[in-house]
Formats: sequence, structure tokens, C-alpha cells
Amino acid sequence: MLLGIWGALIPFVGPAFDFGFTQDSAWTWSSARFWLELLPGLAAFAGGLLLLLSANRATAALGAWLAIAAGTWFIVGPTLAGPLHLGALGFPRGGSVRQAFEWLTFFYGLGAMIVFLGATAWGRLSVRGVRDVAAARQHRERRLQRTQREATDRDAQSYDPNQGYGAQGYGAQGYGAQGYGAQGY
Repeated sequence: MLLGIWGALIPFVGPAFDFGFTQDSAWTWSSARFWLELLPGLAAFAGGLLLLLSANRATAALGAWLAIAAGTWFIVGPTLAGPLHLGALGFPRGGSVRQAFEWLTFFYGLGAMIVFLGATAWGRLSVRGVRDVAAARQHRERRLQRTQREATDRDAQSYDPNQGYGAQGYGAQGYGAQGYGAQGY
């Protein structure tokens, strides 16, 4: 989630500190910023949020795939910006070392970290661990015990014409020996 926030906000905040690409200034909206930085940053944030809050394996896996897609777009997006007409990105500021650092922190390194974390989460979610199997077995046993208990309760409350309603019914035992018959009521 933090990497997604970084990827979405650094193009807007970075130029204020002379850290960014030449075309835009701080807090300036452009098509390239939306498609190449804001959109994948929001997708990475949403994927991380799904991973963090989901109790469902399928939803968490969706979050992992969303993070992987966002990280991949951070990596390949700058290369595809020209052919897809997504807007002009500009050039990184400074010398060659600083330019390499800006490319890594804005796109390539950021995307690689997001892909790594998303793939690690997805890999963990795709394998059923010993604890997952034990938890599923306990859940199944509790459900079976609850079903058996409910069936026993239903049987105890069901009516049998020979016995009456359950064990303390009103059939042969109810009004006979214990009830109104033998004691004279």
C-alpha cells in the first residue's frame, strides 16, 4: 500500500524538491501522470488494501493480482507510453546517476518491488498450508457436530403416536402411571 501511495504521489510532490521529470511542475495534472503513475499507484494501493483486509482467499488473491498488474505497468508503462499515445513523460532531471535513480524510484525499481510483494502474497495464497488444512478440518468437524446436535434436538421434539412427544411425552407414560390416571386426579 505504501509503494502504491509513493507511486501515485511522487510525480506530484517530487518536482517541488527538484526530483522528477522535466516536463511537469509540482501538482500539475497531465495525461502521462494519470496513465503511468497515478493509475498504477492507485491499483497497487487497492491491491494491498484487499490483501490486508480480506478474510477470503479468493479476494486476497485478486488483491495480489491487482498489485502484480500495477507493478508490471510501472515497469512497462514508460516504454509503451509513446506507441499508445498516453502523453509525454519528459526526461529525468540531473546527471546520469541521478537520472538512473529517478527512473528506478519512479518506475522500474518501484514496479519491481510491487511485483515482488504481490507475487510473494499470491504465492502464499496459492498454497494450502498445514494450518489451513487443520483449520478447515476443525471447521468441518464443528459443522458436523452442530448438524448432529440439531438433528438430535429435532428427534427429541418430534411426535411419536406410541410414545407421545419425545421422552417426557403425553402418550402411554404421560397421563397413565404418572399423570391423571394412576394418582386419581
